[in-house]
Amino acid sequence: MNIRLLFLVFLSTVAFAQENKFPTAKVDSIVNNIQLPKIPSYQVNVAKLGAKGDSVSNSKPFFDKAMSLCKKNSGGTIVVPKGVYLLKGPIHFVSNVNLKIEKGARIKFSDKPEDYLPMVLTSWEGTMLYNYSPLIYAYDCKNIAITGEGTIDGEGGKIWKTFKAKEGKGKELSREMNHTNVPLKDRKFGTDYFLRPQMIQFFNCKNILVENIRIENSPFWCLHLLKSESITVRGISYKSLNYNNDGIDPEYAKNVLIENVTFNNGDDNVAIKAGRDHEGRANAATPSENIIIRNCNFKGLHGVVIGSEMSAGVQNVFVENCQTVGYLKRGIYLKTNADRGGFIKNVFVRNIQLDEVEDCLYITANYHGEGKGYQSEISNVSFSDITCNKVSASGIVIQGFADKKIKNISLNNIEIKSAKNAISSTNAENVIMNEVFIGEKATVPSTAK
Repeated sequence: MNIRLLFLVFLSTVAFAQENKFPTAKVDSIVNNIQLPKIPSYQVNVAKLGAKGDSVSNSKPFFDKAMSLCKKNSGGTIVVPKGVYLLKGPIHFVSNVNLKIEKGARIKFSDKPEDYLPMVLTSWEGTMLYNYSPLIYAYDCKNIAITGEGTIDGEGGKIWKTFKAKEGKGKELSREMNHTNVPLKDRKFGTDYFLRPQMIQFFNCKNILVENIRIENSPFWCLHLLKSESITVRGISYKSLNYNNDGIDPEYAKNVLIENVTFNNGDDNVAIKAGRDHEGRANAATPSENIIIRNCNFKGLHGVVIGSEMSAGVQNVFVENCQTVGYLKRGIYLKTNADRGGFIKNVFVRNIQLDEVEDCLYITANYHGEGKGYQSEISNVSFSDITCNKVSASGIVIQGFADKKIKNISLNNIEIKSAKNAISSTNAENVIMNEVFIGEKATVPSTAK
């Protein structure tokens, strides 16, 4: 290597190291751009309309009436007082509404699939289609909120749970329709296809607040933020341990703040997505971006995940000041494969305390070893100030392709106290490590004897 080239490599490395300091000013700017919903002063109490919180009577007509009254009054707050309210069917939001579930109140949804028909436009694992309505569904709304200290119970552990073993036909058909550009109007699922609905889905919405509620027993993903922006999720808690019970799934989402959340999920805590394969790449103008995750307690399968459905791209993700309250399979997990395309870039993670995991930090471009022709670009990822007590498999894993390497990975002040395997890095370039300890820290060398 000649002197000039060596100098250029040195400059680029220094520049990368400087740029990968946690960008606090950028985070502050994103937070300042997120707008909380503006809710009119009108209020309606579902109990006063006739809803009985006896866990037996069907309260759906009264919730529907409350939503209609809010629409008539250009918005307002629907108050759900103490009690258990059975809903035989979904809640469909209109704009400018806060669903306030008070302390001691529980909304308990039925688990009969026919209650969630007719089908609505939605998404399933990264592909747009018509399916059962999410249990709480907002489409093309603005200024909407779910608040209070009450609980939403999706009753996902009985009938919906049986759908998992029968979803193969519907899942494969949805992916085939994605790959062959079948018109959206012809992508109709619902009965006989066994694709479970999300618990809460905000679709094409703006100015969203979800605060302090508890989410339990979802049929599928718990909180799906689809093609929406200006979102605040804070102070909520979970106990949802069924199949695929991701906590929060931002997908094609922009300007999202997730903070002070206590997770306890049967799958990923936060899974950032951006569409799947051909359809996702066609939506490259709307990547998931500007997502902040901070001051959270992780418990479940994985802490923070990007992918694997990320074909429109994911950028500007900031994770800080989080810890585990139990075992995780993986702490931070970036995953894609050669079917996806798109990119993952500008990811900053700092001040994370993990207890026991299978793998601590994992970046793979070859998820499940699937796909061909559409390798993803993964670059500019910074991990700093991360501790982990015990790793049963690998401390740090980076897996790229020989002809599409993962680039610009910064590892600074990482301490993993014990691990079966330390570091596995293949097809990566410009990986910078500083103050990285896996196992017992080395001290001065011992003297010869």
